[in-house]
Amino acid sequence: MIRRREVAVRDLLAGGDRRSNRQANEVLDFIRADVRRLPALMDCLWDEDACVRMRAADALEKFSRDQAVLLQPFKKVLLELAAESTQQELRWHLAVLIPRLRLTKLECERAVEVLEGYLSDRSSIVKTFAMQGLADLAEQHSALQPSVTELIQRLAKTGTPAMRARGRKLLGRFPK
Repeated sequence: MIRRREVAVRDLLAGGDRRSNRQANEVLDFIRADVRRLPALMDCLWDEDACVRMRAADALEKFSRDQAVLLQPFKKVLLELAAESTQQELRWHLAVLIPRLRLTKLECERAVEVLEGYLSDRSSIVKTFAMQGLADLAEQHSALQPSVTELIQRLAKTGTPAMRARGRKLLGRFPK
């Protein structure tokens, strides 16, 4: 067991390669035990090490599943990072994290723009999670439902196998 008081968040995420999640789940527990450490995790999203960034995004996305309200102070920088990032692991985690935040109309429009841009990514995972994020936003903002439904219908026919499967699942959430 790691002695939590002696270890920095970044140290827990460093090392190994992209196939290793390292200690992202332990970092998640570490942050949940003391949310004052959340800024340290956020800082890791801009780390020079791509593996640290990837693991920080993984822990943050998991944190957002039940504690998204605590990420509200960071929503502007998260939206900016989502728009700027080219790293696929950051993109796929941010694609599902961003819709969990309370967004203004303008922020929501920006998020839609970013996620639609992700649909051109090389990574099928990024594209699939972008579809998920768009559907999540459309569920919260009914004005988005017609355009998002149409987009998902098209991608459910033309996308990768993962996109087609996710598209069929997502279409079940919206009225015909």
